[in-house]
Parts: sequence; C-alpha cells; structure tokens
Amino acid sequence: MTVAAEIAPFDPSLPELIVDPYPIFAQIREGDPFHWSKLGYWVVSRYDHVREVLMNRKDFGTGDFSQNLKLFYGPDFDVMANSGYRWLSEVFITQDPPQHTRIRGLVTGSLTAKRVRALEPRIREICQELTAAFVADGHADLMTQFAYQLPVMVICELMGIDYHTPEMVELIAAIPEAFVVFEARKLTEQELATANRRIDELEAFFGAEFEDRLAHPRDDLLTALAQTGSAPDGLTMHEATTVAIALFGAGFETTANIIGNGLYWLHRQPEQWDRLVADPAGLAASTNEEVLRYESSLVAGYRTALTDTAIAGHPVKAGQRVLTLVGAANRDGRKFADPDTFDIARGAADHMSFGGGIHFCVGAELARIEGRIAFEHLATVLPGMKVDLDTARWRENFLFRGLTRLEAHWT
Repeated sequence: MTVAAEIAPFDPSLPELIVDPYPIFAQIREGDPFHWSKLGYWVVSRYDHVREVLMNRKDFGTGDFSQNLKLFYGPDFDVMANSGYRWLSEVFITQDPPQHTRIRGLVTGSLTAKRVRALEPRIREICQELTAAFVADGHADLMTQFAYQLPVMVICELMGIDYHTPEMVELIAAIPEAFVVFEARKLTEQELATANRRIDELEAFFGAEFEDRLAHPRDDLLTALAQTGSAPDGLTMHEATTVAIALFGAGFETTANIIGNGLYWLHRQPEQWDRLVADPAGLAASTNEEVLRYESSLVAGYRTALTDTAIAGHPVKAGQRVLTLVGAANRDGRKFADPDTFDIARGAADHMSFGGGIHFCVGAELARIEGRIAFEHLATVLPGMKVDLDTARWRENFLFRGLTRLEAHWT
C-alpha cells in the first residue's frame, strides 16, 4: 500500500494534468488525501472531504480576495489595479455573505427555473439549425460548429442579445482570455494585460446593453436584472454588468465543455454511444450526469477557512486556503461503485461538479437541460458518427477541463 510520504504534493502546473489528470488525482486521493501544497494551501481530494468543505458555509468561504491573490504575486502586488481581478473580486461567486446573499438572491430571482425551462423548445430548434448547417458535409469540428455555438446561442436568447451582432465573435473570444483570472496561479504579464483588456471590452458591451434595457425594457434576463435596481437593495448598473459577464461566460464555456467531454468519452467507449443511440430520449439525462461526474468541466475549486476549523480531523487555521479536487472526488470509490467506469446509465446526480452549499452553480438547471437535449439530438440525427480521438485537443489549463477540437465524420 502506498504511504503518504511517497506521494508528491499536488502541483496544478504539471503537464500530465492536461492530457489525463485522473491517475494523479487517484494517487493523491488514495495516498495523501489531505496535504499542504508548496503553493500555500491545503489540498483535499476524497468525496466526503470535498463535500464537507463546499457545503460548510460557516467555516469556509471565499475569504479575502486580495490576500488570496498575493499568495501567488507577493505582498506588494496591487490586485485592484488590474481590471480583470477587480471584476472577479466583485462577482458574487467570489464573495461571502452578506454581499453574496444579496446579489445571488437577485440573480436567482431573475434567472428563474420557469424562465430557463421555457427555453427547451428553442434549444431543440437551435440544435436542429446547427446540425442542418453541416450534416450534408459528412464531417464537422463538433467543438466549434456545435458544442460552443449551442450554449452561446442559448445564453444570447436568454439575455436578449442578438447572436449575429458584429461584436459576437470578439465577445466569444474574450471569455477564455478574460476568465484566465480564475486560475489560481501567477499569470504572465501578457496574460494579465490581455485579461484586463478583455474585461474592459466586456464591461463596455454589457454596460451599453443595460442602458438600452432601461430605456427599452424587454422580456429577457438583462431587463430583469436591470429592473432589480428599482428595489431598495437592488443591483447597481455596475453590479448588473459584473453579473452579466459571469453568466454570459459561464453560460457557454462550461456547457460547451460538458458536451465536448461527453462526445469524447461516448466515442472512446463506443459501446456507450451505441447504448445512447438505441434510446436517446431515455438515456440523454443520465448521460449528461455521468459526463459531469466522470469528466467534469471544472475539476477543482478553492475555499478559504473563515475560522479555525478542521477537515476530517485535520486542523485548518483561519485564513488558510483549501483546494478541493472535484475531479478526484467524483471518482472516489468510497462514494461511487466502479468509479473509473464510464456508464451512461448510472445517472448519479450527487457528483460535486456544480459545487455545493451557497455557491452551488446558479446555471446548473440550464446546463442540465442543454446537455440532455444536445446528447439526445446528436444521437438521433447523427447515429453513425465517428469521432477522431487522435486529433482531439485538450485546453491548456488546469481548472477548466475541455476540448478545443473534436473532429467527427459520418456517411
């Protein structure tokens, strides 16, 4: 049996994590499940421990944003002088109560389940429009021609943004370059400068959209967010803009990765694709949940201890950060039988891919609907597709796991 002393502390910069992080996750989870990283935070990897941290709103939160960043940049780094980090510090998902509670409540009051579920017919239409554009070609890059376009078109529909606006190409390109600020590491000067510029562009675009909604209200999410400002504790226009960028980016980036990751594994395990093709409507929802568990589009999350506390009996001091390896927890055999087997009939929805507690993903319902419909549609319309696994390319970062390319062909 491997002893903890033989396990190297987790290092998110390891290149092996890009291609396949799970052997390293398993080694840490089984051999050294709670340890101190050389980068200055605790690492937890077992399901119960990850869940304990993510669900505990009393002892764990996001903490002091600037101090967290200075772990990587040093004590003299001016965090708020960078618009990328300033924006991230103001997003409700990186804040603790009471500010988090106020803004999240206003967001969920606008992004209602009724509003999301009403989109289902339109999501099906978009899937049909997208595949109709390339099905006669006999081939497609499923990432650029389907997995990314679907959630972008859906979030535009939800927000009331014209998908065909000339700015859309740049808006889509801006998200991954701006969202690099989520990476818990020291960015290069070029990365940070680009992130700052992209956030400035996104703020300008959504600021103008909100001005338009106030002058010309519509039945869309941006209008609903803008109109909260009339309430005593409503969103300011700056807060609404900050929220809109987060929802726009997360609304397509993570969902695109769910679809792409799922298609990759459905064809790496072709018997699973055959099962889905045989019963698309019956297995699409459980397929989506298994993709979320098996190849989560977000493989880790950070929390800060708000008090002196403990994780599984291990002391954690107030102010110390904790990295929760969600990808490792989702394949913990203590929770899931046969965890390294990709089984689309499993249907386990108690994975940790949407986080937990007060920071549970506000877009989870939409992501589940989009993924279910996408898998059902593709298995119905292109049952004979073959995916070229050899040319598939994984994104070059640790936190957000997804593909940049996934070629497929059919006859």
